[in-house]
Amino acid sequence: MSGPRDAYSFRSDAGVPAFPDDQPLIIFDGECIFCSGWVKFALKHDKSRRYRFLTAQSPLGEALYRHYGLDTRDYETNIFIDRGIAHFKSDGSIRMIAGLGFPWSLVTVFRLLPRALADRLYEFIARNRLRIAGRSSSCFVPTPEVRSRFLG
Repeated sequence: MSGPRDAYSFRSDAGVPAFPDDQPLIIFDGECIFCSGWVKFALKHDKSRRYRFLTAQSPLGEALYRHYGLDTRDYETNIFIDRGIAHFKSDGSIRMIAGLGFPWSLVTVFRLLPRALADRLYEFIARNRLRIAGRSSSCFVPTPEVRSRFLG
């Protein structure tokens, strides 16, 4: 199975249930403490409340990973879908963080790195994320205050 390209435009797929795509969507490994920490960070700093979130373990999350040719058991990348286009690895992360506004938008300076180098760094962290932060025995559960920002 080949890995994802830099970005994919989403087209309707019979294997993917319909979902609202009027706001950027972050699909993440809900059992990874590192990934869940990123979501908590995004929730705290997303003052405009523009991001929605979805765990990869949900039926829709799994369908989207499958749709983009990604492993549905070993989540090697988060998926960031914005305006119907999916972004992966370093590109997706830079876009997610930059979307939080200033000062986080300064992260776009990392686009100066060659994509291959930035992706290798991303892949190193992704491969070791469970050793770095661990895995939760249950999926991330949003608080009632932010529940409306989660799909699935």
